[in-house]
Amino acid sequence: MPATAQSRRARLVRRVVLAGTGAAIIALPVVSATTASAATTSTTASTTLAGYPNTLDGWIRESLAIMAQKGIPGTYNGIYRNVIRESSGNQYAINNWDSNAAAGTPSKGLLQVIDPTFNAYHVAGTSYDPYDPVANITAACNYAAAVYGSIDNVYGAY
Repeated sequence: MPATAQSRRARLVRRVVLAGTGAAIIALPVVSATTASAATTSTTASTTLAGYPNTLDGWIRESLAIMAQKGIPGTYNGIYRNVIRESSGNQYAINNWDSNAAAGTPSKGLLQVIDPTFNAYHVAGTSYDPYDPVANITAACNYAAAVYGSIDNVYGAY
């Protein structure tokens, strides 16, 4: 390795060490990708059918696009805050212990929606699966809009 490359690598390693473990995960592929072939072997994140990243960020953005088309109010921050509180971002979260679960209708998905609510507030063009992240977010936001004016107005169980 040429001296300039070694020096640059040493600076990157020092920055990584100073920045902590989280940055090391991000910076290590940059350090190791020294050839064009190495750079092209990285994997790409999967995407939804609509082309959004298949991640919480992508699901929220896809839901917001559908909500905008349907006139359902809500913001990224309002959705994200409620998702984190309700399911910690786990699309398969299910509540098997509260009164809804005791009555046979457990809360499901990112925004913990029970089946009757999901069915009543389902938004056309989304999946009928309450565990589908985009369908769950969009139906929950539709419900929150009807009851609270917007998901942005929800700060607790709803």
